[in-house]
Amino acid sequence: MEHKYLRWLSGETQSIYWHDSAIFAEEQEAYSNGAVGMTTNPFLVQSTLNADRDFWQERLDALPKDLSGDAKAEALIRTVTSFYAEQFLPIYKKGIPGKGFVCAQTNPNKIGDAAYMIDQMKRLAAMAPNIVIKVPATNAGIKTYEEGVALGFNMAATVSFTVPQVLEVGAAAARGKERALKNGIKPGLTIAVLMAGRLDDYLRDVAQDTGASVSESDIVQAGIACLKKAYRIFNGRGYDTFLMPAGCRGANQVIELAGARMIFSIAPKIVKMLPSDTPCVEKINIPVAQDVIDRLMTMPEFRKAYLEDGMTREEFITFGSANRTTDQFINDGWTPLLSYKY
Repeated sequence: MEHKYLRWLSGETQSIYWHDSAIFAEEQEAYSNGAVGMTTNPFLVQSTLNADRDFWQERLDALPKDLSGDAKAEALIRTVTSFYAEQFLPIYKKGIPGKGFVCAQTNPNKIGDAAYMIDQMKRLAAMAPNIVIKVPATNAGIKTYEEGVALGFNMAATVSFTVPQVLEVGAAAARGKERALKNGIKPGLTIAVLMAGRLDDYLRDVAQDTGASVSESDIVQAGIACLKKAYRIFNGRGYDTFLMPAGCRGANQVIELAGARMIFSIAPKIVKMLPSDTPCVEKINIPVAQDVIDRLMTMPEFRKAYLEDGMTREEFITFGSANRTTDQFINDGWTPLLSYKY
């Protein structure tokens, strides 16, 4: 079904639309409305393997039968992501920045282990030229990210919810690209994810628990405020790394950022919330109202997320949203893959 707003967003602005699901029928509908890439994670991989078993069976039958543990989970992730990487390869070959890529994520049990992530990153990068390796925006993950960029890999930093995280990622990308060029390596695509809806979810619970004087209207603008601030800073510093709004919880997190040079990760449930006849207006340069920011700034956890120096790299792994999201990636994604019967 034609979605006029998504076609406008992806076709008439500098915004780029990526699909946030690994189910084939959903991907095909997104592609028809302008999607030119795909994000996946362990949860989305196990979801498609369970929901669409017949579609994947032939590829599952080709896997060795004696796989176990992390090697098994990684093989299942490779099965899904390599298929979609092949599907998007014709777009990738056009050479347009941000278009034609598919993400594969590292083991969420290892978000503090840079050596492990670097080894896995190298294996995943070997799958296809248009694979983007997703690592967490923890201290160890950002080290891995910079190393991947220096090697010419396409890299994305996820498990990221705050301005200080994406600024550290942007700086790591710049350093990595400089290293790559010095060694005669062409840098790949670099992405800094900010999971706006997951930040909102966390702040909502914190506000309720602490009795903070903020409204629901304030809360659902917190992630948007962080993305708009980060976007201004990225532009001011000349970073060419793409910000990626992700983990969205409502259509407002697309509408209020429309027109930005960002890669939007949009799940089918958000598409359903986004009317096709939504007014086609670029809103990226319309700031969040100052009174909203002022109320949110009464919350220490929002200050951590919004201020440029709100957290150090060593503190990223301890932020509440990071713990929640990593837990989901492990318990609803990686762990089910370990016991998946193929």
